[in-house]
Amino acid sequence: MTDTDCGSTSLVGADGDDTTVAQARELSWDGCVNVRDLGGLGRVRPGAVVRMEEPNRLSATGWAAAWAYGVRTVVDLRNADEYGQDSAPRPAGITTVQVPLEPVGTPFYAHWEKIDNLASPLYYPAMLAEQSERVIAAVRAISTAASGCVLFHCSGGKDRTGLLALVLLTLAEATPEEIIADYLLSYERMRQRYAELGAPDQLVKVTEFLATRNITIETSLSSTVAALTMPGYLLENGLTAAEVSNLRARLTG
Repeated sequence: MTDTDCGSTSLVGADGDDTTVAQARELSWDGCVNVRDLGGLGRVRPGAVVRMEEPNRLSATGWAAAWAYGVRTVVDLRNADEYGQDSAPRPAGITTVQVPLEPVGTPFYAHWEKIDNLASPLYYPAMLAEQSERVIAAVRAISTAASGCVLFHCSGGKDRTGLLALVLLTLAEATPEEIIADYLLSYERMRQRYAELGAPDQLVKVTEFLATRNITIETSLSSTVAALTMPGYLLENGLTAAEVSNLRARLTG
């Protein structure tokens, strides 16, 4: 594998089994538990983009696996006070781009922190509408990244990462069902980590919270996807036609 190659293993079995696709997307990188390729969803090709929780726990073996998979750019959606220390050095050839997605310190953040702590898909439509410049900055970081696989993450790999994944997958013509299923995987993958921190089951907590507003995770995500016109949203909010073209080429090949 050259420095510009991405992981290229086919995600579709000979029989086209969706289960085979889901299993093949799962990546086992030592130290992290919520790592998966978006390839196979919509028109996304394998090895284009990978989502995960923060990579601080990746061991040297884990980073070596990321490098071997083709990762050359890491897009970090966290705020500066979340960075922490890596357990092992990142390969010298990997570039890290920091694009904080949560508008901490703004009235928007204060408003949504009181509602759902920006930890459910309920805030996604407002984020897309009112904080579009941050969303576009994150998308641009992927569009303009050097050749190779792009890994993007926040802290738990669920909410901020989930929002960016939703935008990318919508552009790549993934179905709402595919986007929802991918979003829900993070609750399962991170369950043990949250338990170690003494936190309640996040899927139960979010489900119960949304129920107070007569909505479910599925309906919340579906309505967000339905209202997100692509590539119109990206173009209307500052991504250039060339950047959209580059992004599509990266995602779909």
